[in-house]
Amino acid sequence: MHKAWQHFMTITYHKFLVMEGCFRVGLYRQGLFHDLSKYSPAEFLVGARYYQGDRSPNNAEREAIGYSSAWLHHKGRNKHHYEYWIDYSARGIEGGMAPAPMPTCYIVEMFMDRVAACKVYHGAKYKDQDPLAYYESSKTPPPLHKKTKRMLEFLLHMLAEQGEERTFLYIRKKILNK
Repeated sequence: MHKAWQHFMTITYHKFLVMEGCFRVGLYRQGLFHDLSKYSPAEFLVGARYYQGDRSPNNAEREAIGYSSAWLHHKGRNKHHYEYWIDYSARGIEGGMAPAPMPTCYIVEMFMDRVAACKVYHGAKYKDQDPLAYYESSKTPPPLHKKTKRMLEFLLHMLAEQGEERTFLYIRKKILNK
């Protein structure tokens, strides 16, 4: 029961941070509804079982059984994950799978999600360079559409170099035109 409570507190704090960021740039609906599937039994029970506090329980489940059932459930229900946007290429099945361009509002929510995750797991040690460092630490680059990749990387670099205030203001005024 203790791990379930800790997991609940972690996902709720993460959700709060994403909501706060989304609200600051004018994405009110996305802020309110961000990651609600994490409270569903399919995701919450797995998260509580594999909770460790310093990383995603999905990684622990993946290590234990070879895949993450919670992640498979989550990515198919949340449009701010690039994996949601993987589809057959324009050439159909024979063209293989390919990333589709993400709508701008979901790229921004994905950015907010990454910032919040770093804040949750790094705590008081968090720096604005952390989301970029985490992104760049990936062994293989994520399969992002070139438009999605360009915008996400631009925002991660801007955050690392100019800070949260300027980056969020830029998103609100220039990217989302709010």
